[in-house]
Amino acid sequence: MDWFKYIITPILIFSGGYLYLRLAGKKAVIQMNSFDLLVVLVLGTVLAQPLSSKQTFETLYFGLAFVVLYVLFSFLTLNNKLRWLLVATSTVLIRDGDIDEKGLRKVRMTVAELMSELRIKGFANSKDIEIAVMESAGQISVIPKATTRPVQSRDLQLNPSPTFIPIPLIMDGQVIDHNLKFLQKDQNWLRNELARYSLDSGDYSSVTLATYNQEGTVDVDTNNPNDRLQTPQNYKPGNSN
Repeated sequence: MDWFKYIITPILIFSGGYLYLRLAGKKAVIQMNSFDLLVVLVLGTVLAQPLSSKQTFETLYFGLAFVVLYVLFSFLTLNNKLRWLLVATSTVLIRDGDIDEKGLRKVRMTVAELMSELRIKGFANSKDIEIAVMESAGQISVIPKATTRPVQSRDLQLNPSPTFIPIPLIMDGQVIDHNLKFLQKDQNWLRNELARYSLDSGDYSSVTLATYNQEGTVDVDTNNPNDRLQTPQNYKPGNSN
C-alpha cells in the first residue's frame, strides 16, 4: 500500500485543499490564486513536521510532491480550455453604474464592502463606474465612466513627451555605478551636478536619493531635515515639528 501513501495521498490532499479554497471564495485568497495559497499553506505545515517528529524523509518527500503538483497545475492553467475549469473566473460587481447583486452574492461581498473598495480607489459614487470586476486573485479592478475619469492628454489634443522613469544614481549614500555607465556619465559629471546642491563627494552619505531626470539633470533628496522650509505645507502630525 506504499504506492497509495506516496502517490495517491498527496494528490488527494492537493485536490481536496484546492477545492476547499475554491469553496472559500476569491475574497479568501486576495493577491494569490487558490493553488498558490494552497501550496504556501501546505508547505508551511509539511516542512514544520521534522520539528515534532522524526519522519524527515517522508516530510521532504511530501513537500517535493506538492511542489511537483503545483508546477504541473500551473502548466495546465496555461491551456485556455482548462484554465476556466481550474482558475476562478472574474466576477462583474458593477456595470454601467448599476450594482450587480448577483455578482455580489457570488463573491459573498456586501454593498458596504464594495463601497469601501470604491472609496479606496478614489470613487464615492457607484454611478460613476463603467465596470467594476473582482478578478481571479480577489482584487477589484475599477474602470470609471468616460465622464468621470481623469482628463487625458488626448482629450485636449495634446502630444506630451514620452513617459520618463527617473534613473537612480545614488541610493542611501551609495553611487550606482552601472547606471552612470548606462547614461555614459562619470563621477566628475555627478560631482558637478551635486555641486548645484552645495554637495561634494564627501557628502554622498547624506544623499538619500539622487535621480537622473528627463531634463538631463539630477534631482537630490538628502537626509538633512533642515533643507525643508518650515511652512504649513510641511506640517507633521504629533510633536515632531
